[in-house]
Amino acid sequence: RLPNVESDLSPLIQIRPVKRVGILLITADRGLAGGFNANVIRQAASFMREKRREGAEVEVIAVGKKGRDWLLRYDPVVRAEFIAMPDNPTSYDVAPITRILIDDFSQLYFDEIYTVFTDFINTIRQEPVVHRLLPIVPAEPTEASMTMAADYIFEPSPEAVLNQVLYSFTEVQVLQGLYESIASEHSARMVAMRNATDAAGELIDTLTLTYNKARQEGITNELMDIIGGTAAIS
Repeated sequence: RLPNVESDLSPLIQIRPVKRVGILLITADRGLAGGFNANVIRQAASFMREKRREGAEVEVIAVGKKGRDWLLRYDPVVRAEFIAMPDNPTSYDVAPITRILIDDFSQLYFDEIYTVFTDFINTIRQEPVVHRLLPIVPAEPTEASMTMAADYIFEPSPEAVLNQVLYSFTEVQVLQGLYESIASEHSARMVAMRNATDAAGELIDTLTLTYNKARQEGITNELMDIIGGTAAIS
């Protein structure tokens, strides 16, 4: 913890009355992933309604085509959009996202910013979650940390160090949301494809049985015709 640094030294930890809320919605660019996109969009829509009932305006920064397309179709409050993100994003890839979030919050455009993404729990289970991104709530200092903090000198200044740490922390939170979402998408798509394969196999078995029955019935009818014709000739 930085010594003698109050919240007014960095806008990223300032808590203020909420008039406008920003939501970073992370979805996929493609479908064919079961309910992956629908579930996280449903979570975002529910959270948006909740914030509006509290009297706040809501705007969304959309990551992924599916979320962007849904917003443009049903609730056109898109502040910015980012599509075609790589499967293994780095801090370089998320820098524009982090910058617009921090700038909008620092310039008082947003009073709170949340991220809505799919949390990867395991291969079978993924859950959409809402996580507050800004303002950052500092950890409560302990007596030991306050004692140790007095021994440090920060260069160029405590404010500069704090701002850089908070920027990096926000960037890591955005990256984590993307990684969780990508892992969840791959797992959901794998499960969806396996279910589709199983369903196709069952359909093939059913159609094969129907075909064999029809074929057997056709052969039986032909034999009956032959037997009937032979009996008539005799």
